[in-house]
Amino acid sequence: MAKNYESEITQFLNDFKKQNPAIEAGQREGRARLWDKHIDPELQEGYRAAAVPQPPYVYYQDN
Repeated sequence: MAKNYESEITQFLNDFKKQNPAIEAGQREGRARLWDKHIDPELQEGYRAAAVPQPPYVYYQDN
């Protein structure tokens, strides 16, 4: 593939971003809201310690 080749989708996205410059800021804001979170290692260790082991077959009644 040629180095200067751009697919129609890439051209569309580049044009769309030029026409709507606020789109990228909104994408970053959404990512920060959902994914870029600070994880407290102490809390994570507590969650792991409190986890109850699951039996191999959860629907089996062991009486």
